[in-house]
Amino acid sequence: MKEFILKLIRGIDRKDIPRDYIPLVDDLIRHKIVKIDGKIYRIASKFRVGEVDIAKNGMGFLVQLGVKAKDLLIEPKDLNGAGKGDLVVAKRLFGGGRPRAKVVYILEKAFRFSVAYWDKAQLALLNVKDGRPVEVVATRKSLKELPDGTIVKIDNEQRTIVEVLGVLSDPKVDEKISLALYNKREAFSPEAELEASAYPDYVDKSLYPDRIDLTHLPFCTIDPVDAKDHDDAIYWDEATRTLYVAIADVSEYVHYMGPIDKEAKERGFSIYLPHKSIPMLPRKLSEGICSLKEGQERLAFVVQITLDANLEPVHEKIFDAIIKSRRKYTYEEVDRFLAGEGPRDQVDREILAYLLPLYKLTQRVRRDRLQRGFEFLNPEIRLILDENQELVATKVERETPSHALIEECMLLANKASAKEFEYGIFRTHEEPSLQKIEELLEELATIGIFTKEYNDIHELFLHIQREAESRGIKEHVDRLLIKTQKQAGYTVENIGHFGLGFEKYTHFTSPIRRYSDLTLHRLLKAKLRKDQRQLDYILRNIEALVVKISELEREAAKVEWDFMDRKFARWAAKHVGERFQAIVVDPRSTPIANIEDEIVGPRLFLPFDKGRVELFQRIVVEIVEANIATTKITARVVEFLDVPE
Repeated sequence: MKEFILKLIRGIDRKDIPRDYIPLVDDLIRHKIVKIDGKIYRIASKFRVGEVDIAKNGMGFLVQLGVKAKDLLIEPKDLNGAGKGDLVVAKRLFGGGRPRAKVVYILEKAFRFSVAYWDKAQLALLNVKDGRPVEVVATRKSLKELPDGTIVKIDNEQRTIVEVLGVLSDPKVDEKISLALYNKREAFSPEAELEASAYPDYVDKSLYPDRIDLTHLPFCTIDPVDAKDHDDAIYWDEATRTLYVAIADVSEYVHYMGPIDKEAKERGFSIYLPHKSIPMLPRKLSEGICSLKEGQERLAFVVQITLDANLEPVHEKIFDAIIKSRRKYTYEEVDRFLAGEGPRDQVDREILAYLLPLYKLTQRVRRDRLQRGFEFLNPEIRLILDENQELVATKVERETPSHALIEECMLLANKASAKEFEYGIFRTHEEPSLQKIEELLEELATIGIFTKEYNDIHELFLHIQREAESRGIKEHVDRLLIKTQKQAGYTVENIGHFGLGFEKYTHFTSPIRRYSDLTLHRLLKAKLRKDQRQLDYILRNIEALVVKISELEREAAKVEWDFMDRKFARWAAKHVGERFQAIVVDPRSTPIANIEDEIVGPRLFLPFDKGRVELFQRIVVEIVEANIATTKITARVVEFLDVPE
């Protein structure tokens, strides 16, 4: 919806209005919200479009879409039924005081679907997000026939049950709940699967005479041990100081506006759960013909970067190629090589001959980069599930030398591709606001971390990190620094990347799992082939697309987080009354702590300990209650292990 509405704000030709949106446009015309200027339809200037945000006091705010402007105040009486997160049209109100607006049309509810469970004791459907009753169009008799704990998906506009997902007692229902909350699905349309099935399982090199043949170069892939889709492969030519980053050429197979492309655009990103992935592309492509598999020829889009002695790019080139990865390595295997383990065979020897020097070079690149950017300790918690999808263990995965090696290569490729255009699709990250900085400094002062005068935010953050490291809490303080910052996203104009310290940056290296990268490939290919018509068409629609992709990225992350919380809640429900070590991560309001024990990561609410705990205090807690439906875990402090200085 946002994608289309943004086009309507800018102005759209009647013939370009998708069929599904014609009734909406006609209704907006009847309400005099949309005006017609010749063949162009656009939202009238006296109206504003945006998302509604609502403060705790009930006051609303309109976060405007498509313009950089201050939020408009919406008094409770002027919300007209709009809720938090709803996409609305508002009429600008003039008068004294802060700029205000009044909601006149709700374009889309924030949550088209919700998930609820039948609570037989209360004879009600309760929302899994907050436990509140949900009203549906159904007889009380039919609801009473549902087994206790039945999970259903509800259409919030029609107030009807559209799908029964399972029962709350079944751990395998968690995946269905997390996907349904954000209206995601695993299965592809028959049309997309049919299109995917038409592709072969191999590449016939003779069919691509115009591509540069790089199959003689010993490329390798480095990925997690359970990876099935391989986006990128690397090769370093030590003699010419040239790095080759080969990326799966997804755009060769996913045709613009075809069935697969339409599905990929709606998904935006692959979703990764501990036991499976929900891919952006059909597996026939993502794990088949697009994946840079060991020993198989594959089509690739390659960035070639030659570096001088100061590690500055002196020549960069992007081109279509064919490669053949010599070896599929895991991060663990490469870490052992970097630690001194010798090669196992001739293929290892051939690859290590360039991989070891490349690692030393990327270490230097990293040191230089961190003069402008940041390195945050933010380890990933991986859940280990049994065959019944019950949580049995957690694994904390921290960055290792092999991760750093690949990351620096990908950053170089992404930077190189960003230089190719001034308007398109950039990965950007703004500096944190002054208000957020002030809140951070107040919070750090409570644990004795004070700052001197600083020239810029980079200098400030480095000082904070040094102080935190000296106290042994850098990992936790880094999470605060990340929380202080604005979320990275996609924009059509370059505004730089604060976290990385780059003036210009984009995403090029993961087209199998990110639609942003696939879009960039299409842009670059249109430019390289001098296809001005294709280039103009993509750019004409890219602003709306970028807004949509940024939103889909957030949704994919929320699905992954929600699933993790559900597994933690199930685990906690089996350990009520037991004690675990934890660390306080938010002492305000209802204090919050994270378990750091045999299991790492569950978030605990400490309602009984308000005013008794301090930030980063290590404690022993006893689990009091765990609500599997809402994922809320309640605990109480039974012992204080330390008090921050």
